[in-house]
Parts: sequence; C-alpha cells; structure tokens
Amino acid sequence: MAPLDALREEAAALDAADALAHFRAEFHLPPRADGSPTVYLCGNSLGLQPRETREDLLAELDDWARLGVDGHFEARTPWFDYHQALKPGLARICGATEDEVTSMAGLTTSLHALLVSFYAPRGRRRKILLEGGAFPSDRYALASHARLHGHDPADALVELQPRPGESLLRRQDVLDRIEALGDDLALVMLGGVHYYTGQLHDIAAITAAGHAVGAKVGWDLAHAAGNVPLQLHDWDADFAAFCSYKYLNAGPGSAAGVFVHERWGDAPELQRLAGWWGNDAASRFSMPAQFVPARGADGWQQSNAPVFTMAPIRTSLRLFDRATMPALRAKSLALTGLLERSIAAVVPAGKATLITPCDPSQRGCQLSLEVPERGEALHRALAEAGVVCDFRRPSVIRMAPVPLYNRFDDVVRVAEVFARLLG
Repeated sequence: MAPLDALREEAAALDAADALAHFRAEFHLPPRADGSPTVYLCGNSLGLQPRETREDLLAELDDWARLGVDGHFEARTPWFDYHQALKPGLARICGATEDEVTSMAGLTTSLHALLVSFYAPRGRRRKILLEGGAFPSDRYALASHARLHGHDPADALVELQPRPGESLLRRQDVLDRIEALGDDLALVMLGGVHYYTGQLHDIAAITAAGHAVGAKVGWDLAHAAGNVPLQLHDWDADFAAFCSYKYLNAGPGSAAGVFVHERWGDAPELQRLAGWWGNDAASRFSMPAQFVPARGADGWQQSNAPVFTMAPIRTSLRLFDRATMPALRAKSLALTGLLERSIAAVVPAGKATLITPCDPSQRGCQLSLEVPERGEALHRALAEAGVVCDFRRPSVIRMAPVPLYNRFDDVVRVAEVFARLLG
C-alpha cells in the first residue's frame, strides 16, 4: 500500500474514534473560494472563533443598550467584577488557585506590570536570563526594565543559545547556566513554549533552579496556555502572563491572563504600577487616596474590565471545561505525531527538517519545519490547497493542529501537498 493511502486509512480510523470530534462543529472554519472549509493549522497565531462567541458578545451589547451605566451591577454578568467569571476556568488552564489568576490588559502590557514587581535588581544581582531568539516583544520589555533601573541591556540581558549546529536548548544547559550566573541573576523569564521552534521547556525544573540561586522566575505562556497542561502553583512559578487569542480562541487582541503565585498575593510591599481596579474592591468606590492592593493576582489590575474582549474568553473557557485539558492533550499528541510521521513518509531526507523536539513531551501541538530551498514556494502551495499555516523567514513553516477543531484527515491533506511539491 502506498504511504499516503495507508495514512488516509489511519486518519479515517482515528477520526471515527475521536471522542472530541464534535467540538469541530462549534467553530467557524474559514471557507475557501469554493465554499469548502480550509485546513486551519494556525491556532498558534490566532485561534478560530467559537460559534457561541457572537451570542455572548451580543448579550453584553444588549445589556449596555438596556441598562447603560447600571450594567456595572445589573448586567447578566455584572461588569463591576466581570473578571471574576473568568477565574475558575483560568485557574484550571493554569493549574492554579482562583486567587492566583486574573484577566486584565494585553500580554505585553501585563508583562510590564509584572516586571515592575518581580525585576528588582540589587547590587550585583541584576542579570535577566532569557532564551536567544525570544519573541521580540518579550525582549523589548525586558530591555526596557533593565534601562529603567539604570542598566545597559547588553550587560543585563543574558541570552541562552543552543549548542553549535543545534536548534533547540538542552534542559541541562539551561540549568547549568542558571547555576553559573548564581548571585548575579535577578530574574529568569522564558517562553513556556518557544514561538519559533515549538519547544516546550521544563517549567518546573527551570523554576526550581532559578529559586535555588535566589532569582525570581516568570513565564510568557502565550504559546502554552490552552496548548499544554500547566501546574503553575505546584511548579512554584513566581508569575506568568499569557494572551487569550491563540489556543484560547478569544479573538484578536483579547485580554491577557495573569498568574501570580499565592505567596506574593498578600505582599503589599511589592512595587507595582497601581490602578484603581487593583485596589481592594471593598473600598474602591470610596476613592481612597492610599492604594490598598486587592488580594492575589487581582492586585495587579489597573483599569476596569474590558468586557467586550473578556466575553469571548468566557465562551472559550466553557469549551475547555467540557473538553478537559487531559483529553485535549491526548488528542494533540496523536495529531502532531501523525503530522510528523506523515511528512517523514512522503518527503525525502534533507528536503525538510523538523526543528521542533521529536520527543512529544517536549512540545505542544506546533511543528516547525525548516525547508531551506523551497520554503516560501511550499507555503504558497499549501495556501493554494486550502491549508492555512504560517511562514517565518528565512525558511521555517509553522503548523499547529489544534485538537478542538482539527481532524486527523487535515494532517494527511497537508502531507499530500508536501508529497506533491517535495516528494
């Protein structure tokens, strides 16, 4: 049997047995010109819209029209404490207590608010450890905080690099670098899943290593939240932030999520960028002159809830609660594994190289393929075949089969395009 024929049969059997298959119908799949659905493998950039999102947004618009300012307390989900409705679902996504999570501004804005509290250089302890090739916004944020404290980013920022000839960071190399920096290290901040390679870092081990030398440890989980199981409380992370528009499917620019470990939740002495929505809710409308931070992660909020960007988060979290992260992770491993095997079966050696870890425990649902000679041509061919993924220069195609709405058949259709162009 030809490789593609065998893969088609395998995909059909897996789709028939998929207990999560019905969730696909709960999303809008962008159509091709002929009306057929695209194969959407770009949830690592922007997740698809759940069908219930429109209804949830319209409910808030209707409450605004019907109630005006009284919607703050009389809307079906009162706007005054709207973020409270997100806490249970966010806590389950993060592996945290409800006090440890909140939703607030955009991702980088939230990171800035957290860095004010958790990057506090003193004496020789001023170094910030990040991965080389970090998402630019993270690097910009970290460099700006180094400058705010009077340090040259070229000196303060320490970038982890893979070994020569390799594309991924080795876990032990990260731990060894933390130990070597020792008393010079103020902060470790990495992406939980690297946006370019798709590598999932060992959050628990890296956090423990940072704490062992006296540093704070925080995480950008933009590519991890809703993608891989997280246990931030048990892993002892100091803080984390994540957007909600990738795997959490809440729409472009939607509000970010924030995690602050409970040991910092009642630490009013921490420096922070205070705003009235971070003030204790019991006295907020008394307009006190003195800021008294709310308990837990809520104390890092600054402005009142952006309801129209939070409503879609509620929609998505309901889907996650029904599907459950363990079930989604199991399907994700199967989908990504089939995608890896399918491409390997039809593409000759050397035509495309996987730069995402081959070990499924070290990646989420994204596979990054380096196609050195015909990367852009392959990306165009995928688009013409109705496959939505993205291309990162100079030569990497990123594909993310998302378990909430992708089928196993989608994976084989991708392999067909690879076979046609590169096989």
